[in-house]
Amino acid sequence: MSYTLSDIIRKFRIDVSIEPYGNGHINDTYIAESDPKYILQRINNSVFKNPEQVMSNITGVTEHLRKKITDAGGNPERETLNLVKTVDGKSFYKADDGNYFRMYKFIEGAVSYDSVENPAQLYEAARAFGKFQSMLSDYPVDKIYETIPDFHDTGKRYAALEAAVDKDVVGRCGLVEKEIEFAFARRQDTNVIVDAIAAGKVPVRVTHNDTKLNNVMLDEKTGEGVCVIDLDTVMPGSLLYDYGDALRFGASSGAEDECDLDKIWFDLELFEAFTKGFLEEVGSNLTDEEIKLLPFSAKLMTYECGIRFLTDYLSGDTYFKIHRKNHNLDRARTQFKLVADMEKKMDTMSGIIKKYI
Repeated sequence: MSYTLSDIIRKFRIDVSIEPYGNGHINDTYIAESDPKYILQRINNSVFKNPEQVMSNITGVTEHLRKKITDAGGNPERETLNLVKTVDGKSFYKADDGNYFRMYKFIEGAVSYDSVENPAQLYEAARAFGKFQSMLSDYPVDKIYETIPDFHDTGKRYAALEAAVDKDVVGRCGLVEKEIEFAFARRQDTNVIVDAIAAGKVPVRVTHNDTKLNNVMLDEKTGEGVCVIDLDTVMPGSLLYDYGDALRFGASSGAEDECDLDKIWFDLELFEAFTKGFLEEVGSNLTDEEIKLLPFSAKLMTYECGIRFLTDYLSGDTYFKIHRKNHNLDRARTQFKLVADMEKKMDTMSGIIKKYI
């Protein structure tokens, strides 16, 4: 690398000290400790094969959000990400070695959390995600690139699992017959949402596609949702994916890689907190078919994540980072435990949705 980070930030008309920041797993993130502060990121172009399409999506979406927030009397400097342009007026800088960098204004007085501490926290995150969806409901989907093709095509994720079982490249299938049987028994679920989209029953919307709690900034003093962040995966998709994936993460009683499955269940109090906040903001925009599929989407996104972990385990742990033996298997088992628990609670979940819709 023939340049330093100081060289890079000067491409954004900033010239201060810079150091690593945060604990993200995809992009390299740094903070410029100036007044005001700035966040610099190197985009991982191994994950995002076309960073310029990613930046086109982010630029269009954030400009749209700024206008909506301003028109509503809000504060666009805090309530959406704000890109800093380069000296050439671009939203990113491409270095000579092919690395892509971008800079955002730092959001003061707000924090993110890696795990849910109480239902009120999840409720505020849900309101932020719902508001994000609502403000983008009139954004033209044809202006958005699909930066990771088939990201939530559960049928294709299932086909990848079948292929991994057939190949059994590291000889692990005999160790996880119960998990494979669990995944195969739910094959009929895999194409429900994809088919509904293809049939025009579920609309294609501009979606976030990574709706974990830590992708919402919450106000340090009030705890209210301030800004939805990490917009790299903004793509055309179904609102059901965003709702379901948020609950896969947010309404679990334990960590994604918990080894003791007795500690894992689907928490209906957390489910209700998220559902209440989300539907308060976006409920009036939903179609009847989307409403019908909301509880199923939580199960589907959890199942999809489980089969992705199981596929990686059977393939020799080549995609997800692992930190111990059987890490991906532990992850798959927690997801499948949640799926089984959701199946028992589906009628209750449907009743909670009806309560708030």
